Amino acid sequence: MSETNFDAAEFRRALGSFATGVTIITTRSADGAPVGLTVNSFNSVSLNPPLVLWSLATSSLSLPAFQSSPNWAVHVLAADQHGLSGRFAKRGEDKFSGLDTEAGIDGVPLLRGCMARFQCRTAFQYEGGDHVIFIGEVRAFDRNDAAPLVFHGGRYAHATLRDPPEVQPRSAHLEGSFGDHFLGYQLGRSHFRFLAQIRRYLTDAHLSDEDFYVLSALTLKPGLSTADLDAGMAGILDESGHRAVESLLQRGLVRRGAGSDAELELTDSGRDSALRVIGAAKAVEEQVLQRLGPGEAPVLKSLLARLLNVIDPAANALWQEKNLDAGAPAAARMR
Repeated sequence: MSETNFDAAEFRRALGSFATGVTIITTRSADGAPVGLTVNSFNSVSLNPPLVLWSLATSSLSLPAFQSSPNWAVHVLAADQHGLSGRFAKRGEDKFSGLDTEAGIDGVPLLRGCMARFQCRTAFQYEGGDHVIFIGEVRAFDRNDAAPLVFHGGRYAHATLRDPPEVQPRSAHLEGSFGDHFLGYQLGRSHFRFLAQIRRYLTDAHLSDEDFYVLSALTLKPGLSTADLDAGMAGILDESGHRAVESLLQRGLVRRGAGSDAELELTDSGRDSALRVIGAAKAVEEQVLQRLGPGEAPVLKSLLARLLNVIDPAANALWQEKNLDAGAPAAARMR
């Protein structure tokens, strides 16, 4: 069992074990009784600090237990644990009866035989329509190399087979016009509509879009030089990035390191501000992706990543690390 100051590459591999899969979240109620339920809304938020999220319907009978308990555990199920998934998906029965469990941090029950387990402490809670989004700091985790359990199309599988539904574009008014199937229109409108949903969190934090981009970049790579930031944000911020940096320095959210290359790093208040907005943005992302069909979210992300690599080969400048495990899938580095 790894503790809080664990290896980043191993943590990436553990997060990467979740492939639109199935999890069971466990905790203990106020009277000490074990509580658990099957969930497929698990996602990662941040590698440093290690944060994950999941959501629970406000109608769930288990909601009071998770809202009152500061600690819970996420179990990423293996392919042979579909029976366990079904057991914890049901209401009104003793789900832990006869199970061989072990006690985790603060007595949270841990299930055995899972692909990965993340023991967490609640960092933030957000109300998202008919769900509550829980964002937790990972205090410990463990993993193994079992095959994942995937739920798709109303049944369990080892991989998703469902293709995204075909969307027929409408005809443009003028012959030869680009229409609503034009890639630039679809990407542009999706970008602005998505950002519109998180802008209120930026407003609450007194951050501009440019401020947020810079803060987010510094959560990925502490100690970025101005040259590194320019390379990573080329074509996105350019000169506005320099103005954002100066603004963040004046407000005490960013400081310059003592090194000769004057590296930029987050202050404690800057990290807190960035992670709160990142957490809210990930919660919005989770709500958006849940509207897609099963298996469509990873397909969308994979295609967008490939598109970005085609039109902007330098886009990964901020994500690359010299000590990054070459075997870790890209999706495991940050979802």
